[in-house]
Amino acid sequence: MTSEYQKALGRKIAQYRRRRGLSQREFAGLIKRSEAWVSQVERGVRKVDRMSVLENVAEVLEIPIADLAAEAPIVAAASEEAPGSTRLRLVLSAAHALSALLGTRVTADVEELRARSDQAWALTHEGRYLELTELLETLVPDLEAAARSAGNGERAAFFRVLAVTYQACSAALTKLGEFEAAWIAADRAIIAAERAEDPLLMAAGEFRLCLTFLGARHLDQAEMTGRTAADALEPLAKKQHEAMSLVGALTLQRAVAAARRNDATAAYRHIAYARSVAERLGGDRNDYNTEFGPTNVGLHEVAVAVDLGDAGVALRAAEAVDASGLSAERQARFLIDVARAHLQRRNADAAVSALEQAEGVTPEQIRSHPIVKQAVGDLLTIQDPAGPALQGLARRVGAL
Repeated sequence: MTSEYQKALGRKIAQYRRRRGLSQREFAGLIKRSEAWVSQVERGVRKVDRMSVLENVAEVLEIPIADLAAEAPIVAAASEEAPGSTRLRLVLSAAHALSALLGTRVTADVEELRARSDQAWALTHEGRYLELTELLETLVPDLEAAARSAGNGERAAFFRVLAVTYQACSAALTKLGEFEAAWIAADRAIIAAERAEDPLLMAAGEFRLCLTFLGARHLDQAEMTGRTAADALEPLAKKQHEAMSLVGALTLQRAVAAARRNDATAAYRHIAYARSVAERLGGDRNDYNTEFGPTNVGLHEVAVAVDLGDAGVALRAAEAVDASGLSAERQARFLIDVARAHLQRRNADAAVSALEQAEGVTPEQIRSHPIVKQAVGDLLTIQDPAGPALQGLARRVGAL
């Protein structure tokens, strides 16, 4: 957003605020921002760099967002659907459980199904969503049938693998921006874990639910899920490292939710607590595919700072992070947040470079992630005319 657009937007917000008879302090309370933030925006010295914030402002001012968007050319994500997302939704839409319950009993090898489930998670972590979809199209019905055909002594093992598989499905759908479908997958994972009588696996499902709520911007639900799940785990966390790791992972999601509510105090408090948990664990882990540990705490510190608009804090924190030991998906997400921090600093070249690095790690994720499309759209508004690198990136992510 150029300074001219920034000032024009600020003047329009001030005009509509006064028309509603609101002081800056009253308006700030309604949009859950500080009075200083409102003053800076209205004077054109601070930009509104997220469409979700602009939507909230328009809602409180009781005006169509188009009235503000005309002054703030934040480019919306392209409507083109990400590869594989329709087929993944269809995996969840089929009546696999009913077919399994009423169908012919099958004999299955739990170890063979577990190996396929592990492969599903490997593809999820690598951001290879088309291959993941092809695998889940056969794996989910096979697991639903096996779990309902197994004897009482074996059934829990099959439901445990089914829960883990639905978690992978939820994780992928969240990355693809398919939040309603991701919610369904997470809920099925929790139910399967309960049938397996595995409380830690249930908590891992609640962690996936947090991520879904965050993606859909249901921030209060993300906080509620994260808090209640972490509280329930606390007695186990005193005795089991896996439970402690899940508490840490859930706490990081609470930090992100707080940051997106613009509650910096709570966000950084949660980061500090998660760091203390990681230190007690003594190193990076991957319990229940959460990748929790000191490195992931560092990644979330960067993400939280970006969501709070603290670009300088984010970039300084990023310098201390070596994400090379984490999954490709986490490495790429870290680079996305670094790019967002550079974008807040209006350093378009550095932002494009970070996104190109991320694309080299997980091309499918970068080309389908809603946040990337939004960031590239914003970059197009501040780099005019767009350079060759940005033009190429914009074409690949569908922002042109």
